[in-house]
Amino acid sequence: MLIKGKFTTIMVVFIILFFHGNKLQAQSYFFERVYDETLAQASFVIGDLNTKEAIVIDPKRDIDTYLEIAKINNLKIIKATETHIHADFLSGSRELAAATGAELLLSDEGGTDWQYQFPHTGLKEGSIIFIGQVEISVMHTPGHTPESITFLVRDTKVPVTPQRAITGDFIFVGDVGRPDLLEKAAGQEGSQELGAKQLYASIQKFSKLPDDLEIWAGHGAGSFCGKSLSTIPHSTLREEKQNSKAFQFKNDEKGFVHYILNGQPTPPKYFAMMKHLNKVDRPLLIQVPIHPTLNPTSFQKAIDNKLLIIDTRNKNEIAKAHIPGSLHIENGKSFSTWVGSLIDYQHQIVLITDENHMEDLTRKMMRIGMDNIYGFVISLNKMNVALEKSDLVNIEELKKHLNKKDVQIIDVRTESEYDNGHIKGVENIVLTSLEKNIQKISKDKPVIVHCQSGVRAAMAYSILRRNGIKNLSIYLGGINEWTEQKNELTR
Repeated sequence: MLIKGKFTTIMVVFIILFFHGNKLQAQSYFFERVYDETLAQASFVIGDLNTKEAIVIDPKRDIDTYLEIAKINNLKIIKATETHIHADFLSGSRELAAATGAELLLSDEGGTDWQYQFPHTGLKEGSIIFIGQVEISVMHTPGHTPESITFLVRDTKVPVTPQRAITGDFIFVGDVGRPDLLEKAAGQEGSQELGAKQLYASIQKFSKLPDDLEIWAGHGAGSFCGKSLSTIPHSTLREEKQNSKAFQFKNDEKGFVHYILNGQPTPPKYFAMMKHLNKVDRPLLIQVPIHPTLNPTSFQKAIDNKLLIIDTRNKNEIAKAHIPGSLHIENGKSFSTWVGSLIDYQHQIVLITDENHMEDLTRKMMRIGMDNIYGFVISLNKMNVALEKSDLVNIEELKKHLNKKDVQIIDVRTESEYDNGHIKGVENIVLTSLEKNIQKISKDKPVIVHCQSGVRAAMAYSILRRNGIKNLSIYLGGINEWTEQKNELTR
C-alpha cells in the first residue's frame, strides 16, 4: 500500500489462477485504486504489464497522482475515461488527456440532454476498450444518471467471464447510487422517479452477471451520492445480493422506487455546478496552482475590495482571534464539501491557514472547481488588522438558558441527526440552510448555536455574524460533550 497525503492508493498486481479444462490459467495485470478521503471518491488505474499501457477511470482533477503512479510503474497512460457526468467532484479526465495525449473515452448514452459537450470518443453499450491484454467492456447502467456506464474488466488470456466491475455511482458496497440528484441538484424536475425505475432495471440486468464478480465502486462512506455506503473498498456481486437492501426487491419495482427515494441526504449546493462543469467545455488545470502569500498591503486591499475571507484554522484558534466578517470553515476531511455548500463560485477568496496547509487546501478547492483564490494569509498577527473574539458559553451556562423564552438556542446539525437525539427545548436550523432562514434568527434576544463537535457551530457563528446577528454566542462542546457528561437527549 502506498499512502500519499490525503489519498490512499491500493496497488495490486492481480495473479489469479483458474482451471480451464485440464489447464491452469493465470491472469496478471496492473490495478490500482486511488482514494480521495476528502470527497470519499475512488479512481482506478488499470495497465498491461507487458505493453506498459494504462487507462485511468474517473480521475480527480489534481492529476499528478496518476502521473506519479505511471512513472513509478513504468506505465504510459494512453486512455482516460469516466463512468458518468459527476456531480460531486470536478473530473480530471480532460486534464489527464491534455497532459499525456491520452484518448478521452466518454459515454454517449443517455440521450441528447446528457451528452458531453466537448471532443471525445463515444462509448455505448457493448463498446470494448483494449489495454494490451486487458479487455474492458461497457455496460449501460442508467439510473443514477441517464448516461451512466459500468466497466467490466477481464484478462483476455483467461477464457472466463469478467473478473471485476468498475461501477462508478451505480453500485456501491452496501448501497446503490441515488436517482434523485438530477432533480434535487440539477433542477431536472420529474426525473427522480424515472431514474429510480431505470436504476431498478439496471440492477436486475447487472444481477445476471457471475456472482464472484468483484465490485469496485466510485465512492465510499462519507459521500452524498448514496445513503448507506460502506467503508469497505470492494465487494462481490454475491455479497451485494446477500447484504445490500437495494438488491432485495426482485419483482418489486414499486417497493424499490419507494425505498431508494426515501431518506436520501440533502445534496450540497455545489453539485449543480459540478454537473455543469463536467459536461461543458471549461478551462483546464494541468498542474496544481501556486497562490501567493499576502503581505499586509495586499491583504488590506483584499479587505477593501470585500473579498471573501475564509479562516481555515482550528475552531479554538478562531474563537480566540479572527477577522470580523470572515467565514470559518475548519480544514478537515469535509472542507471541500463545506466550501461547495456555503460559497458561491463568483467569490474571490482569501484563505487563512498555516503555511504547511496551503497546498492541501489548494487541492481541495480545485477538486470542486473553486479556483478563484486571491492568496493566503499565514500570520494574522502581521496583518495589522483589528481582530475579535467569539463569544463562548460553557455547558453549565447553556443549561441555565435552556427552556427560557428570552434565549434562542439553535442546533445546526442535519435533520436526521437532530431527530436521532437533541437537547430538549433546542430548535433545529440546518447549517446549509441557515443563511436563507436568517429571518428565523432573533435580533432581539441572545442566540446560542451548537452542533455535534463545534466545527459546524463555528461556521454557523461566522455566517450569522456576517448577516448582522450581534447578540450571539457559541457552545463549542456540542452534543459530544453533552453526552460525555451523561446528559440526556430527546428523540
